[in-house]
Amino acid sequence: MNESYFDNRDKNNIDKLNRICEKLPDFVEDYFLSIQMRTTPLTRVNYASDLDIFFDFLAQKKFKKDLKSITINDMDFITSKDLERYLAYLSYYTRNGRIYKCNEHAKERKLCSVRSFLKYLFKEDLITANIAEKVDSVKIHEKPILFLENNEVNDLLDTAESGFGLSSRQKSWHDLTQKRDVAILSLFLGTGMRISELVGIDKKDVDFASNAVKITRKGGNTSIVYFPEEVSIALEEYLEWIDEYSKKNADFAKKTANIEAFFLSLQGSRISVRAVENLVKKYAQIISPLKKITPHKLRSTFGTGLYRDTRDIYIVADILGHKDINTTKKHYAATSDELRRDVAKTLKLRKDD
Repeated sequence: MNESYFDNRDKNNIDKLNRICEKLPDFVEDYFLSIQMRTTPLTRVNYASDLDIFFDFLAQKKFKKDLKSITINDMDFITSKDLERYLAYLSYYTRNGRIYKCNEHAKERKLCSVRSFLKYLFKEDLITANIAEKVDSVKIHEKPILFLENNEVNDLLDTAESGFGLSSRQKSWHDLTQKRDVAILSLFLGTGMRISELVGIDKKDVDFASNAVKITRKGGNTSIVYFPEEVSIALEEYLEWIDEYSKKNADFAKKTANIEAFFLSLQGSRISVRAVENLVKKYAQIISPLKKITPHKLRSTFGTGLYRDTRDIYIVADILGHKDINTTKKHYAATSDELRRDVAKTLKLRKDD
């Protein structure tokens, strides 16, 4: 039985987590054991990567010794001032000969990882005080949500269909990838799904009779989302192209004979997250060079359009798979001046009796 995309992803992340833990002090592993039942492997890998940077900072700047030799007793000597120095360090630091910079969002995420770890140590009576409680959160300056306007959506799909504006090298591949690229862009724009959700779709997950697709959300839960007829046509045309290409290319046909993935690379494997990011970037740069459009911005485009059409924040939250309605309100409830103008037009100062 073939393992799903998400099974393979979890397995790879567990391997990656184990490799990171081997570099960290031995007592850190118990922390990851304590959170494994309530977190995904991907979440734990992100925490581990953050703690790897934190312990590297401690080894260099605080304890002046090898990272692996830091002990649980050393943790009691960390102060709130050390954590503030760590946040300052993240602004511009060097690791393994490479220079890194963290914006305020990245700093806050790394601080949250450290807070979670220190809270665990305090809860287990391994340190005498939870000094992370004394450190203020990083102030986040919210940026306006970035999305494509209706005319830009049309231009994006038209460009993917025609190949207009592509370089000579890009055009040489366009005949082969055109149907797939249009299908991927249409599915993003017609459902608002995340890139991991799209890449993880298998053939058995798509039901053209009801224009529905089963996706795996963040956290591992599955959900059914529905797509409009335009998306259905794009998906069916992509599958027709797969059949035609397989008849012409025996090697591709052999590689894909037993593959479960819906979206395929030209090499006959499941398309990667990086490949999808690159194809979105390729077309978006042509139609909107001043906007940095990513798959997540296509999700924002869908969410913004859905809120404009329905004015129902709960529907938007449900379709986007937001667990917390406040996440949806934060990003979509106050997105557009158009809504404010529409409300203003309906107001009357002198009402009829």
